[in-house]
Amino acid sequence: MVIIELIVVLLFIYIGARIGGIGIGFAGGAGVLVLTLGLGMKVGQIPVDVILIIMSVITVIGAMQVAGGLDWLVDLAEKFLRKNPKRITFYAPIVTYVMTVLAGTGYTAFSTLPVIAEVAKEQGLRPSRPLSIAVVASQVAITASPISAALVFFSGILAPKGVGYLDLLAICIPSTFIACMAGAVVANFIGCDLKDDPVYQERLAKGLISNKGTTQRVILPSAKKATYIFLISILAVVVYATLISPSLGLIPHPTLPRNDAIIVFMLTAAAAIVTITKIDASQISSASTFKAGMSACICVLGVAWLGDTFVAGHINEIKALSGHILQQDPWMLAITLFFASMLLYSQGATTAALMPAALAIGVAPLTAIASFSAVSALFVLPTYPTLLAAVEMDDTGSTRIGKWVFNHPFFLPGLTTVVVSVILGFVFGGLILH
Repeated sequence: MVIIELIVVLLFIYIGARIGGIGIGFAGGAGVLVLTLGLGMKVGQIPVDVILIIMSVITVIGAMQVAGGLDWLVDLAEKFLRKNPKRITFYAPIVTYVMTVLAGTGYTAFSTLPVIAEVAKEQGLRPSRPLSIAVVASQVAITASPISAALVFFSGILAPKGVGYLDLLAICIPSTFIACMAGAVVANFIGCDLKDDPVYQERLAKGLISNKGTTQRVILPSAKKATYIFLISILAVVVYATLISPSLGLIPHPTLPRNDAIIVFMLTAAAAIVTITKIDASQISSASTFKAGMSACICVLGVAWLGDTFVAGHINEIKALSGHILQQDPWMLAITLFFASMLLYSQGATTAALMPAALAIGVAPLTAIASFSAVSALFVLPTYPTLLAAVEMDDTGSTRIGKWVFNHPFFLPGLTTVVVSVILGFVFGGLILH
């Protein structure tokens, strides 16, 4: 029976992947229906906290975008990149990493990818190099963002194990950032030089290569105010988490738990942006970041619910089968998370579906934390939105998907980044969690 149930789970994940985008959430819900009403399994838990955090964070980001804050950040990023155009393969991932850490979503990369492609092209550099690692950095940075649903959820289930929110950030931020720079080194050597690329030469001869140059953006007067409010809200989250941390004991019995505090701070920041900048609140639901974030909520709802239904129903069998293996070879957890995130298309969904089970079967907190960045393998299958956007925005043709699906420019830089991050996670974790 277990085999049949597992086949159902994999089948609906496959169906969701075939539908694409928000369809993975639809298919996940359908899978829960089959497992429960069809096969008699007990329904699993919905990852409510993960979904609510995504919703609240996306709401304030949508408000900031309507107020022009995102355009202002992109403008700053473009100035930064144009000051260092020859090093764009290393500076591009810094931009997307920082924006993702601050925003808690990798969808902010959409706005910077055209800039990265243009700057690289102007310098005669192969755009696939900075674009590939920039996309990877925007995905891996989710596991280092203080307001990302994946990290906040993971921190919540680590708390009973004696690992604090700040400890998790102290491990994840340096390990993932250094790993992204290692991925940039690999990306810098992938593919021939642009001038030697036959696809580029063919497109150039046909006049298919544009030369847009510097984009002049109109920065709204409300942009800076909105951005400052958003940054203050992030600082408030970190400060509050510090104050209620059991290790400090400054607020031993907080009336507002950390997850609830994040939601409250984000919604309050959105209210402040709307009130102070006087933007039209009805436009927020039409913002591109808001739409992308709400789609992510549906994906997490369906897939994580499907995963928890299966895992919770067979937790004893999973403990018996994998407990010994993970104790002998803890790095196997990273491999499991890596392949799972390939299919689930979401760091939050993968974390919610598998991390509780990993800790339940006795995986050490250090192993779980070090493996955490492996939930970011969304770059493996060339179907993720930011990856496809990078391909579309590079009119030189250097950022392209090969015939064998996996032979694309994102794979090796991404794999390098995840592997280095896991290794450094053990190093930094060993120092901090001693």
